[in-house]
Amino acid sequence: MAVRATVSLFPVDPDAQEASGIPWGLTVTPFAAKDENGQAPVYGSDGHILPRCENCYAYFNTYCELDQWAWNCSLCGTLNGLSSQAISRYSHPQSCAEMMSSFIDLELPLEGSEEEILHARPVYVAAVDLSSSEEFLELTKSALQAALEALAPESLFGLATFSHKLGLYDVQGPIPVVKNVFIPQDAEGTFPIELEDVMPLLQFLAPVETCKDHITSALETLKPTTSWERTPGTGQEFDGVLMGGRGFGSAMEALCNYLGSEYGNTFALARVFAFLSGPPDHGPGQLDTRRYGEQYASKGEDADRALLPEQTPFYKDLAAVAVQAGVCVDIFAVTNEYTDLASLKFLSIESGGSLFLYSNTEDSTLPQDMYRMLSRPYAFNCVLRLRTSTEFKPGHSYGHFFPDPQYENVQHVICCDSYATYAYDFDFANDVGFSRSASEQPMVQIAFQYTVVVPPEELSGSELVSSSRGKHYIKRRLRIRTLQYGTARNLNELYDAVDPEVVLSLLVHKVILASLEDGVREGRMLLHDWLVILTAQYNEAFKLAQYKNGSSSMTSQVDVTFSQCPQLQLLPRLVFALLRNPLLRFHEEGVHPDYRIYVQCLFSALEPSSLHRAIYPVLTSYSAPDKQAYPRHSLSRAALITSGSPIFFLDAFTTLIVFYSSTADPSLPFPPPQDCLLRSTINKLKQERCITPKLVFIRGGQDDATAFENYLIEEQDVDGTGLTSVMGFVSFLEDITQSVLEYMK
Repeated sequence: MAVRATVSLFPVDPDAQEASGIPWGLTVTPFAAKDENGQAPVYGSDGHILPRCENCYAYFNTYCELDQWAWNCSLCGTLNGLSSQAISRYSHPQSCAEMMSSFIDLELPLEGSEEEILHARPVYVAAVDLSSSEEFLELTKSALQAALEALAPESLFGLATFSHKLGLYDVQGPIPVVKNVFIPQDAEGTFPIELEDVMPLLQFLAPVETCKDHITSALETLKPTTSWERTPGTGQEFDGVLMGGRGFGSAMEALCNYLGSEYGNTFALARVFAFLSGPPDHGPGQLDTRRYGEQYASKGEDADRALLPEQTPFYKDLAAVAVQAGVCVDIFAVTNEYTDLASLKFLSIESGGSLFLYSNTEDSTLPQDMYRMLSRPYAFNCVLRLRTSTEFKPGHSYGHFFPDPQYENVQHVICCDSYATYAYDFDFANDVGFSRSASEQPMVQIAFQYTVVVPPEELSGSELVSSSRGKHYIKRRLRIRTLQYGTARNLNELYDAVDPEVVLSLLVHKVILASLEDGVREGRMLLHDWLVILTAQYNEAFKLAQYKNGSSSMTSQVDVTFSQCPQLQLLPRLVFALLRNPLLRFHEEGVHPDYRIYVQCLFSALEPSSLHRAIYPVLTSYSAPDKQAYPRHSLSRAALITSGSPIFFLDAFTTLIVFYSSTADPSLPFPPPQDCLLRSTINKLKQERCITPKLVFIRGGQDDATAFENYLIEEQDVDGTGLTSVMGFVSFLEDITQSVLEYMK
């Protein structure tokens, strides 16, 4: 569980918080195997008997004062009695995880019969769009072959297809058999028959161990639906060409209900992989894609605002159905046509799944992403709870979860991998703020309750009964991290304690929220104004800009580069880069609305260091493939020219580019050889990443270098009007200076 705060020393009171201009909050990556310093938790058992505070329900931790019969809660100060069981337990402190570390992971007893727990096997279902092309199906087959390699042999796998009909495959016999049900064409229609009556669920879900070859054979039979196969009324007709027959919404709803009947019995979590080649246009959940296009010219609507909200609550409601059925949906959209991901995204992110978008089939990393996603560990049915000491409280929470309907500051996460990150901001509970006493420091406690499927080989001998060999066990665990923070005595200390990457994370969450509610323009204004106010407050705190007596002109130039404070110096560049990012660029600049939604979903789940690379890529230079020249350059042509290095490596998180300058020595091997430093750096980065970055090699002067040059944002105008007479980042700082002068008048 990695936790990073925007400031490592907290503001002492609301006035200090207000005066600083820095967002106050933290990010948490709960299922990360180690903390932000590389320390693993101390593991233990009996999480259910861990003492809890009678007042605030916080868990006992190493910061609590303990005497023979009682303990003081480190969060609220309440004196709590100890049970006789706890007294005897704590008489041997070295045997208790909670006495040894403030970062612990304890096993919890399971509810339910032992037999059910033994039988809970991992379940995966692929739902493939047949209203598609041959190329799309070939890519999907490759992805599912990769998935079969990654799945544990004991897993159960089901194959379904959808178009104007829903197909269920029985692959347990020697020849794959498919049974089809027609999807009702009407948006209000329902299936005429239960899927259980079409094919019993346990006939549909095949063990991977014994049926892998049959599943592969079934995949080979997948063909796109031909136009003559579709009924005359299916889909929408444009200029006499029949389109449509993609009953995605109805198919997903039916599959969730189908799987839900065995939730808690056959499986503890089912994952559905939905492969989509275009917008749903048939039956319930169909989307009207005509809202994207010519209507803005005629109606004068703001496209950046109109295309971000969903057009129907169908998929948000369906996500709730999926959660109840124990189903997590991952959507893989391979399309360059408008698919309205703004409406579809809820089905994936609110059910604990991921949303992937690939603009074409040629250079898609879908098979690699699929393998990577299934190879890494994940937790499910998770509950995340953040508690604080009494002087402050959590404000907004951000991330892909759904809030508990009953309890405040409790979030449910259906499926959580080791990369998934959530963010919180803080507010003071009153005007007094924190005590100046060293014994009463700000406290934060994060509790994460989760379930994992443990394969038989990971169980100890005592847990393994001979009759249960080959079966998966379910384990419920409780991970707790308790942190104590200091307080900053003045603004200088507070600014020195800033973590710019975490500040960026909170800013990204806030501008995504503002964009969704009020449009991209509003999100841009919010970000610009924040930097102006921060710069003004920093200048006031350091007495850098002062008025002449009775005059409106400044005596000294405004410091917009934060020269007195190293921890703030990154922020202007990060804000500039964020304004140039597709997340906040205007529709008329050619940002596809689906790509914007994909970026929103990706960025809102990234941990701070990854997000930093995605917003402001890392540009490194090499004097040879085996020798690094300089670890970091600014993203400008000037930096390339002045460095004089022949090779540049750009890491933009989703894309990795190796660029050989046109002046590079022709004897340098291109592309770099496999056994060099540059290649090993690339391989290490690819290995550590949650998605598969696209790797591009460009030879300056011979290949088209546009892909590389587009990342050199510091010479681009912040509003996207192309190259300006004044360089982009420089003119941006001048604009901030003018705005600060206006603000400080």
